[in-house]
This record gives sequence, C-alpha cells and structure tokens, in this order.
Amino acid sequence: MNTTRTRAYAYTAAVMYAAIIGLSFLFVKMTVNVAHPMDVLAHRFALSLLVVSIPVILGWIKIGLTLRDLWRIIPLGLLSPVLFFAFQAFGLVSSNSSEAGIIQAMAPVFTLILASVFLKERTSMLQKLFLLLSVAGVVFIFLMKGSGMTSGNFKGIALLLLSTICFAGYGVLARPLTQKYKPMELTWVTLLVGCLVFNVSAVIRHLSSGTISDYVKPLGDASYLGTLAYLAILSTMISTLLSSYALTHLEASKMSVFSNFSTLISIAGGAWILHEPVSGYHFVGAILIIAGVLGTNMSGRKHRLVSEVKA
Repeated sequence: MNTTRTRAYAYTAAVMYAAIIGLSFLFVKMTVNVAHPMDVLAHRFALSLLVVSIPVILGWIKIGLTLRDLWRIIPLGLLSPVLFFAFQAFGLVSSNSSEAGIIQAMAPVFTLILASVFLKERTSMLQKLFLLLSVAGVVFIFLMKGSGMTSGNFKGIALLLLSTICFAGYGVLARPLTQKYKPMELTWVTLLVGCLVFNVSAVIRHLSSGTISDYVKPLGDASYLGTLAYLAILSTMISTLLSSYALTHLEASKMSVFSNFSTLISIAGGAWILHEPVSGYHFVGAILIIAGVLGTNMSGRKHRLVSEVKA
C-alpha cells in the first residue's frame, strides 16, 4: 500500500513537472524578446539559487555534501541546467514555444535508448509500442505544421534538439544519483552550477563588449521580472525538486514520457498567451500523445505486477 501511494505521489510530481515545463517555453520566449539569452539565464539562476538557499541558510534544511559528492553531482548540473537551458534559450530566439514543446517531446526516445544502454532498464514490447504511438503524435504535429522546418529557423530547431538530448542525458544520469542524494541536495548543487556558469559568462560577454550596464537593465522591466520569477522559482527550482523526487521512484524512461504532456501544454499556452496558431491536427496529435503516455505507464505497471507475481 505504501509503495502504491509513493508511486502515486511520484506520478503526481511528474505531471506537475510536465505542466510547469510546458508553460516555461512561452515564458522563455517572452524573456528573450527583452534581454539577451545569456542574461536571462544568469538572472534566472541567480534568483533560483537565492530562493533555494534561504531555507538552507536558516538551517531549516541541511545540505551535508562532501567535496567528493560535489564532483559526482557537478556533471549533472552541466547537463541540466547549463547545456539544457542554454540550448533551449538560444533555440527559442528563432523558434516559437510550440515548436520547442514538440521537439522536447522527443526526449523519451533518447532517454529510452540511453537508459537501456547505461542503466540497463528493461521495457516491454508493449511499452515500446505505446512510446512510439506518443512519438507518432509529435511527428504528426510536426509534419502537418509544414513550415516548422524552414531554413529560417533551422538553427533554432537544431539547438532545441540538442537541448532535448541533454534533457534525456540528465534523466539517465540523475536516476542513480537520486538513490544516493536527497532531492534538495541535487537541486542546490545543480542550481549553483547554473548560477556560476551563466553569470560568469554573461559578465564576461558584457565586459568584452563594454555593455555591462545592459546586464542589469532588463531588471527594471516589470513584465520581465514577472516572467523571470516564474522561470526562476517554478520552472527551475520547483521543477528540479519535482523531477528529482519523481526519478527517485520512477524509471528514467518512464519519467521522460511525461515530457509529451509538456508538448500539449506548450501548444495550449502558446496559443492562449502568445497567440500562436493552433489547428485541428494539433488535437489529433494530442490524442496520440496522451494515449502513448498513459499506455506506456499503465503497461509498465502491469508488466511489473506480473514480474512480482512470478517472483
């Protein structure tokens, strides 16, 4: 019963994570229209680290990590947030949030491959078929979009694809680390890595071009601060905590399939807030995606129960 409840909490965390990430694409798109992508990342992770460090400084949460532990977690922080968010932010300069969500939904394919190679995770044939069904929904939307792969935004799409591969690598690398470290410990270290890398990079860029005042200029824009708060607190800090918790109880391949829910949310958010076009084929693709997500996880649960009975 406790195991069932724990997995239910893990699935809830995964769904909340997918919802937050799905909306983050349009918020990133809004911020990179105001500031340089590197400045956005620098501000985002500085605020995230500040917020997550408050309970640590006050002694409410203990971070008991050695130097050896830090060296183990730092590669995780380089995959995400550093590479994942850097590729995403620069990719969104020439792509829209709907395209980002669609490409992000390809993460389960990369995760399935990486998890089977590095973590030796086993998936049933039925799970693979449902996963392909979900991916088929993404591909269907992408193909029907038609103009999604023009030469004008090819660079943006390529960067978003690299971001997705980094996301898959993060899920695979985080899986064994979540068995050893607490979610808050992983969150704090990865945010620290992101804060240092992005702020140092942003300052160096401004110093080299003599535009250091532009580093803080966007902070005077109220709308920028609002979107930054969402990205820093919800999309960065809270989502990392939710992801770390879910990966403690769910396989990496199963967790990654929830990124397809993010696709639906990013399309809906892009249409509602940024007025990006949504057509009938989006709904057809959405049905395939949802069926694939539910099928992958339900068939996985059935496969696990059968294995336990046999054991």
